Amino acid sequence: MKTFLLSMILAFVAIPAFAAEPAHHQHADSWLKPVEPKFVCMMNNAVFDKEQMAIEVEGKTYYGCCAMCKERLQKDVSARQAVDPVSGKTIDKASAVIGADAHGMVYYFENEENFQKYANGPMPEMKHEHMEGMDMKGPQGIKGHGP
Repeated sequence: MKTFLLSMILAFVAIPAFAAEPAHHQHADSWLKPVEPKFVCMMNNAVFDKEQMAIEVEGKTYYGCCAMCKERLQKDVSARQAVDPVSGKTIDKASAVIGADAHGMVYYFENEENFQKYANGPMPEMKHEHMEGMDMKGPQGIKGHGP
């Protein structure tokens, strides 16, 4: 009888947890959230929880987190540009629709339609430049390790 009661109690506790699981999957299509440009360091392509420094260049406003970002955005045209991951077009960060993932990584889009299309798709696989060429099966892929 104790086993039966314990099983029933566990079932009542577990059922709401299982019922809530599909709701979690419903949010998978919104992995990318819209972000106001003033919260983005456009040099680091990262979102912050506070407003960044406004940087005026040729009548457009860009944002950076420090003096080095400001200087680079003012001098380097390529730093003020991004590639829309949907259309593949080079766009100006000052006029882009911006989205950020849960890790704070920023994506720039030429329009709201491309933002929605990308946000409703699967989250892209994270790529880390410092890991290029490494065999992800184990330490043998790291220079100086393995056969």
